[in-house]
Formats: sequence, C-alpha cells, structure tokens
Amino acid sequence: MALLDGKLLAAKLKAEMKSTVAALDPKPGLGTILVGLDPGSNSYVAGKHRDCADVGINSLRIDLAADATDEEIFSAIEKFNNDPLCTGFILQLPLPGNRNEDEFLAAIDPKKDCDGLHPINLGKLLLGVDAPRPCTPAGIVRLLIENEIELAGAHVVIIGRGLTVGRPLSILLSEKSINATISIVHTGTKNPEEIIKTGDIVIVAIGKKHFLKPEMIKRGAVVVDVGITRENGKIFGDVDPAVGEVASFISPTPGGVGPMTRAMLLKNLLAIYQGQFQ
Repeated sequence: MALLDGKLLAAKLKAEMKSTVAALDPKPGLGTILVGLDPGSNSYVAGKHRDCADVGINSLRIDLAADATDEEIFSAIEKFNNDPLCTGFILQLPLPGNRNEDEFLAAIDPKKDCDGLHPINLGKLLLGVDAPRPCTPAGIVRLLIENEIELAGAHVVIIGRGLTVGRPLSILLSEKSINATISIVHTGTKNPEEIIKTGDIVIVAIGKKHFLKPEMIKRGAVVVDVGITRENGKIFGDVDPAVGEVASFISPTPGGVGPMTRAMLLKNLLAIYQGQFQ
C-alpha cells in the first residue's frame, strides 16, 4: 500500500507558486471571512494564511462572531468584493446556525470566488468553461494524476453528494479530458456496499469516523479519505486505518486531501490575478 501524500505534493506546488509570485507586483491578496469559532474552520483558515505567507501572497482576514447577523456577513462579503487589494476570497463553510449558505455564496463576486462555489462558476464547471474550480475536488484530481493513478475508464465511487466535494467532483472526473465513470453513493442509495465494492477508486466525503471498512472495497482499490471528524482534539478520517491492508493507494488523514485543498485555493487565486478566467 502506498500513500497519496498531499502534504508533499502541496509543498511542491507552493514552491512553484512562490517562484511565480516573486515576479509579481503588486502581490495578489487572498481574503478570508470566518464566522464563529468552529475548530475545524479555524484550523483551515489559519492554514490558508500560513500558506499565503509561505508563497509571498498578501492575506486579508475578517473574523466575525458566531452570532453575527446576516447583514454583517453580507457587509464583509461586499467589503472584499470592492477591495482592490483583495484579488479573491473565500467564505469559510460551514456557517454557524441555521443559515442559507447559498445566499451568501451568491453574493460573492464570481470573479473573486477562490472557492469556485458561486452559482455562475458551478455552472461553468458543468459546461466545461474555464472558471475557478472547487478546491477540494480539484485537489483530489491533481493528487490522483500526480500519483499516476489511471482515471480514464476507471470506475470511481464517490460516497457523499455534498456541494463542496461530491457533486462537483463527479463532474470534474467525468469530463472528457479525464473520462472516468462515476457512481455516487448517498443516503438514498440501495445496496450501497455492492456499488462501493466495484470501485477502482473510492472517495469518501461524509464526515463519519472510520465509515469505510476493509471488507467494503475490492483488493487493490485506490482510496481517498476526504471527510474528517474531531474527537477530544484528535482528527479522524472517514476511512478505517485497516483499509490500508487492502487498498493499493490511500490518502492519509491528516496530510492527504487537506493540504491539496489549500494549494488549489492559491492556484485559483493566481489564475484570477493573471486574468485566466474571463
């Protein structure tokens, strides 16, 4: 069993971006909007700002209390939309409370949407038009390609149909340039274990500790662990560690998909800065 080392690949990509950024003047600026004190969200945002420092990108940060009003969140979005120092930005999800996240995502200027989750950019993904791509799906695809995992004709089973991973990932992988065959397993799927067992590549993004067991996959399958669960200060993935005894490749948690998500965020930012998305 070999590791899909996202930390190592992300470091390589960041080194390449650092060289590019060194020649840029003014420097690109990444903005983050964080609402509340969720440990996972705080950790990701802190990591994004460390990455900016490593690469030489300016970073801007707006932190709001968990009980911030919708108006305060919209105001923060509008501030970054209009800030010439902010090349692109993200609204860290999930938001606390029972909020309609779609409304906030739609308020982001699609030309500054580093997460690739604005409705216009998701529509461009469906159409195959250049636009910022959702970071985690893009990071997963890059991780598989860089490790020479054969995607063309492969049967990829995605467990989870969320907006940030499952659904956009299914579109990316089924593009003609990649040409994988996709099955999405979710709460309404009948006989899910039968489908999972047929996957050449199994990607789990549901946030359930050690959901995927070794008996659920075929021997030699490639496994990508996306979801995380936090318990008593520790991080657990969706994949039981014993799966490594059956899989040919597996992404670790942490150190697999997370660093790639952040690297793709910076790739989107640089592409926005360089005018690659029109």
